[in-house]
Amino acid sequence: MRIHHRRRGGQYKKEEKISFRVNEQIRVPEVRVIDENGEMLGVLSTDRAIEIARERGYDLVEVSPKAEPPVCKLLDYGQFKYQKEKEQRAQKAHSKKVDVKGIRLSVKMGVGDFDTRLQKGKEFLEEGHKLNIEIRLRGREKAHTDIAKARIQEYLDRLAEEYQLTIEQPITRSGGNVTAIVGRKD
Repeated sequence: MRIHHRRRGGQYKKEEKISFRVNEQIRVPEVRVIDENGEMLGVLSTDRAIEIARERGYDLVEVSPKAEPPVCKLLDYGQFKYQKEKEQRAQKAHSKKVDVKGIRLSVKMGVGDFDTRLQKGKEFLEEGHKLNIEIRLRGREKAHTDIAKARIQEYLDRLAEEYQLTIEQPITRSGGNVTAIVGRKD
């Protein structure tokens, strides 16, 4: 008997490839041409522009397809593509992802546990993340949301001693939870 394993594709975002039309891929009758030095050659037929590019040892690359007529440059496509990919990698490296990290407190939490959670919250803020501070109310605790709100306020006050905080979401009750979301001012 054969066992079949089904692969499940994950939901991941594919990187966008930068694509420019080059030489024969350009299918419009006329293009505005800029030479390798950045000087305007004017509006030429696509065939003539490709011919000029080949004579000078370059590729005709469509840099602005939405213009009327499209703008093309004479340049080395390999080098141009490498430069664009390098810019994209640098841009990706500079865009830092900010996560919302969860800190769960309790109404009956001891001092040691509270201090541990406070230390963890400080680490998260230091890394540039936001904090979702949460208290889950159980049983009779649901009748005393003021105690839970005071506990979260105490946590925020202790954090505010070291950091300037921005309150993304004030202390609110939703269902059986009391939550607040805060971030660090830069």
